[in-house]
Amino acid sequence: MKVTLLMAVTLDGRIGKTADHFVNWAGKEDRKLFVEVTKKAGALIMGSKTFDTIGKPLPGRRNIILSRNKDRKSVWENLVFTDKTPKAVLENLEKDGFSEVILAGGATINSLFAKENLIDEIIVTISPLIFGYGFSLFSEDISMELELREIKKSGENSIYARYKVKNQEE
Repeated sequence: MKVTLLMAVTLDGRIGKTADHFVNWAGKEDRKLFVEVTKKAGALIMGSKTFDTIGKPLPGRRNIILSRNKDRKSVWENLVFTDKTPKAVLENLEKDGFSEVILAGGATINSLFAKENLIDEIIVTISPLIFGYGFSLFSEDISMELELREIKKSGENSIYARYKVKNQEE
């Protein structure tokens, strides 16, 4: 199962000012990229705070929401709330025929997957903004070695960068 972390970040490495800061600051090219990449994978994983910021499941994809709240239930067919471990979530997706999934944040969920070495690729849109405070890509001390695979201009002033996460065994 290929896991790709897909996020927009500011130049100072922030993914949002607050937990409910909607990512409309990253521009239309980033939104287009997000839709394209998540629809191609067919499934995405995010935390409950990120989902609550969006407010509804994204159409045309299975939306898996990691939540500690066992009482949370979905009224949508393409939305699943779960308290399973990252590894168990990926195993279930594989059983359902998925070979790729997009990790869409926030920082806590990103950290859960990173700590278990489950992220294969990171795609970031770097926006020409500085927040000065807020949430980083990860909420914990994470160490990863990355290999740049692609970089290109995105829109007027943003950069798209794709990295392969190097295995610890390499």
